[in-house]
Amino acid sequence: MKSFILLLVVAAVAAYEEPLIYYHSAVGIDLAARIKQYESAQDFDGSRITGGQSVNAGAHPHLGGLIITLQSGGQSVCGSSMISNTRAVTAAHCWWDGQNRGRQLTVVYGSNRLFSGGRRINTNNVQMHGSYNTRTLHNDVAVIVHANVGYTNVINRVNLASGSNNFAGQTATAAGYGRTGDNAGIGQNQDKRQVNMPVITNAVCQQTFGSGTVIASTLCTSGAGGRSICPGDSGGPLTVGSGNNRQLIGISSFVSRNGCSRGHPAGFARVTSFNSWIRQRM
Repeated sequence: MKSFILLLVVAAVAAYEEPLIYYHSAVGIDLAARIKQYESAQDFDGSRITGGQSVNAGAHPHLGGLIITLQSGGQSVCGSSMISNTRAVTAAHCWWDGQNRGRQLTVVYGSNRLFSGGRRINTNNVQMHGSYNTRTLHNDVAVIVHANVGYTNVINRVNLASGSNNFAGQTATAAGYGRTGDNAGIGQNQDKRQVNMPVITNAVCQQTFGSGTVIASTLCTSGAGGRSICPGDSGGPLTVGSGNNRQLIGISSFVSRNGCSRGHPAGFARVTSFNSWIRQRM
């Protein structure tokens, strides 16, 4: 009987999806090389967010692309959100994924391309959350400190969400430079992309990832219809509202290690949980 109960417990644990970890080794390094190659050949299709659409440079003026030079000498890519003239927020795993650590970032504002165009700022000043866990991706948030960047019609800050709203049931918009699907190639149209997704409760999200992954400071979106963030969108924004009322409610953190196009939820660092921590570093 004890053995039977143990098997049931193991089966229940195994039924949960596991988040993608060791981002740079698993995705980022290869994606950076492919994006750079196709941009150089002017034959890049913006293979990013799955189920979304291309947008122009001014559609998400807070979105900053990240080119990460790793201590190993390789390069990887992520996203970020501008929160002031000298600060951006991203996922901590973009700087340290548990296997690869960043040495320098290039933040790219106001461009549809990662490796050319826009306002480009180099920095190595990245402040990760002190309780960030590389295996569970809890507290997956970091603040980037960079030189002053003036606001323009295609470069601007986003408001940080605050308060107790969990945003469940609202439609939120993610933007980024990641893949459009699990098997998507990279071809010609180099635009960054966006996708609209409903925010779901943590209780619903835990049915997929379990309570060990989804905690109070996690925010999740539904993956219904194959609409989701994908690898490469890490660190990028999830927002509600528009214009001066747009709020950053999530920082792209994880998808299932089994893929981003299978209808599973996606996980974000919940900005309301980290508002005070971020503001202390502004």
